[in-house]
Amino acid sequence: MTIDVREVTLFRVRKDLVREFETSSHRKNNIEHVLVKATTADGLVGWGEAASPSDPFYCYENTDSCWHVLSKYLVPTLLTGVFETPQAALGASPVNGNPFAHAASDTLMWDLFSQQQGLALADAIGGTQREVSAGVSLGIERTIDELLQVVAQHVADGYARVKLKINRAWAYEPTKAVREAFPDLAVQVDANGIFDARDVENPLFRDLDQLGLLMIEQPFASEDLLLHAALQKRLETPLCLDESITSLGVLRTALTLQAARIVNIKVSRLGGIGPARDVHDACVDAGVPVWCGGMHEFGVGRAANLAVASLPGFTYPSDLSGSKKYYETDVVYPEITAHDGVVSVPRGRSGLGLEILEDRVRESAAEVLVLNTTHL
Repeated sequence: MTIDVREVTLFRVRKDLVREFETSSHRKNNIEHVLVKATTADGLVGWGEAASPSDPFYCYENTDSCWHVLSKYLVPTLLTGVFETPQAALGASPVNGNPFAHAASDTLMWDLFSQQQGLALADAIGGTQREVSAGVSLGIERTIDELLQVVAQHVADGYARVKLKINRAWAYEPTKAVREAFPDLAVQVDANGIFDARDVENPLFRDLDQLGLLMIEQPFASEDLLLHAALQKRLETPLCLDESITSLGVLRTALTLQAARIVNIKVSRLGGIGPARDVHDACVDAGVPVWCGGMHEFGVGRAANLAVASLPGFTYPSDLSGSKKYYETDVVYPEITAHDGVVSVPRGRSGLGLEILEDRVRESAAEVLVLNTTHL
């Protein structure tokens, strides 16, 4: 069997968040992602999501760059080729970098491929877990009291792990307050690379090290693997790399340097389901635990993340909470839900495992672009 894509539609979809979300770099109250729909010669329909931030703060990509790269390069590649596997389509890409855009095209190819095989995506890639333990990622709040109220709400919903975003002014005191208020809760912190070489000996990390945290995520910039290695030697708490892990090669370098003891795998950051699975396999071989991070994906990308998180090496709770935590309504049916901190891996149908509600996609789309072979 081959995958012969005949038409692709891009949707620039924007949805408001139910609660503002602040990291070390910015605050946001809405999400704008590019959803991609592909139709094949034999009538199959596949979906992907470019879950890049709207602005280039987390990484150099943004919604505009993904729209450009997909419409000008990646979609024409799909329309002019016939591929036996998603790996073949990804290998045919003429584009360097731009993993968020690649993740959208790779996901829709995996969606189509698994439909051809009559398998749910999770099963097609070798996923073994039926459910995924989910945690929640919480932004920087205006006061510690507000943070404690938000944590209490999610603990009441059954989540057993929270991740707290931190920066230089919001780190030890809020984390300590959460630890004292919820002594049995698994807590981790995420700096999104806000610290630098001056902070390897910063007493803040020594203080955080005393709080019994699950991990400290990405304290330094993505390229600063040597700083991560130096800090890890000073701490009992495991460091986790997120932004740093952009490829299998970088992962191998990081593990050789002992720059971290845990890896956050993001489908978007790595450029698709195939590359994410490769990093998972390498971590399993190295005995390094992994978990699945998120980018506030809509249901399309969230379903893909859940499929990846069903792989056997994912042992820590992932940032794959229910859609309702972020949006009033999602674009998939059934909506992804969490019960007592656990999310079921979609297996209700072949492909992504759930139905994409195109009418809802179009309702939230600020821009739509249809491309087929006549446009080439």
